[in-house]
Amino acid sequence: MNDTTQQLMQATLTGKTVELRPLQRDHAQALLDAAADGQLWNMKLTVVPGPGSIDSYIATALEGRAAGTVMPFVIVRRDTGALVGSTRFWKIDRVNRKLEIGHTWLSESVQRSAVNTEAKYLLLCHAFEAMQCVRVQFTTDELNEKSRAAILRIGAKQEGVVRHERIMPDGRKRNSVRFSIIDEEWDEVKAMLEAKLAR
Repeated sequence: MNDTTQQLMQATLTGKTVELRPLQRDHAQALLDAAADGQLWNMKLTVVPGPGSIDSYIATALEGRAAGTVMPFVIVRRDTGALVGSTRFWKIDRVNRKLEIGHTWLSESVQRSAVNTEAKYLLLCHAFEAMQCVRVQFTTDELNEKSRAAILRIGAKQEGVVRHERIMPDGRKRNSVRFSIIDEEWDEVKAMLEAKLAR
């Protein structure tokens, strides 16, 4: 990995409301505290780390970063300094200049707030402008209507349903809905997100 790639893999993304910082091992307790706001590890539609899974959650993310296929972040509120969630780029394919934004979760108290919109805005700016992506995709559980609506609200287009795309921790075979934003759409999506954030 050259120095420029290393900088991109370790970037801190700063907005007005939130800062996305590279995930580190010492974030374990703060992540658990954030997930405790709503007992998010009990959710059946997404995987959020709990006391029994936090170490493997972080280890997997850091292994992906070392391999160059994952950029994991923690989401920090700038006004309080509190860690309120996590997100990442993954399935990074530099040859085809595409990646997926996923593994996103937020403390219950900041859901449906400017935190998610700005975090996605920062990620999309970095993907399309710094990493020169031509495609950014999102995948969510077919049953997760809140997540599907949130992805549509940030300007992504639904592409279809991927059947039995993964097996959930409880053994359920999950159908996933895939969405994307492509480079030709980015200017319009960016303007829309900036208007939302200005409100």
